[in-house]
Amino acid sequence: MSKLDPMRDLLRNRSATLGLALIALIVIVALIGPALAPYNPLIPSPLDRLKGPSSAHLFGTDSLGRDILSRVIYGSRISLAIGLISVTISLVPGTFLGLLAGYFGGKLDSLIMRFMDVLLAFPTILLAIFITAILGPSLPNTMIAVGIVYIPHYARIVRSSVLSLREQLFIQAIGHLGGSHGRIIRGHILPNSLPPIIVYATLGMGTAVLQAAALGFLGLGAQPPQPEWGAMLSEGRQYIQLAPHVAAFPGAAILFLVLGFNLFGDGLRDALDPSLRSL
Repeated sequence: MSKLDPMRDLLRNRSATLGLALIALIVIVALIGPALAPYNPLIPSPLDRLKGPSSAHLFGTDSLGRDILSRVIYGSRISLAIGLISVTISLVPGTFLGLLAGYFGGKLDSLIMRFMDVLLAFPTILLAIFITAILGPSLPNTMIAVGIVYIPHYARIVRSSVLSLREQLFIQAIGHLGGSHGRIIRGHILPNSLPPIIVYATLGMGTAVLQAAALGFLGLGAQPPQPEWGAMLSEGRQYIQLAPHVAAFPGAAILFLVLGFNLFGDGLRDALDPSLRSL
């Protein structure tokens, strides 16, 4: 019996397909946001404050009379940018450090991994708060903080893959035939380490969005009047009994985006991991 093609296996996974559909929907909304948004998300209208969902405002209005639907649409751009940039900040140095530690081993491995262990000793949200507090509350600093927090995770995953690959006969044969360290790492170690990196990066997008929303909820992320979902959720908690829609819609947006990345990431893991694929 032959193995299923990973892409075909992925598309046959209903959960992964649902996750991909959610991500695609939010990406489309982010790309054509200005054409979809019925109002300017930043301009207040005091006479319309805290109105419930209606034909004029499908998601209602917030405490300043701004249209929540428009703010959720524009916020999708911010959340996707947070996920992409934060994961890139984690992925690049984490992969580089993991490759060095796993391939060369010895004292370099001990030095790198002990530093990663120090970062992992702190709860992720507390470390992100600490970094953001030092850098100052802003959207760019939130991306940097979330990115730094997850560098050790990528380093450990890559190191684990490299340690396994380094012992393979074809890698040792290339070394005996005169292949340089750089050629072995770029041409053979890194390409064969990509599946777990891709899976974790996909799952990490959802985690980064959630962490950034938590920082925004605490007032350390995007600052007013930016329509960031976490900040909108924080504002809405003040009116949870009077106007629950103010918090409900940005909260639902966070839920669907994170759920999409998690479902798609799980399906991607099943498709790329030979031990989990059907024979």
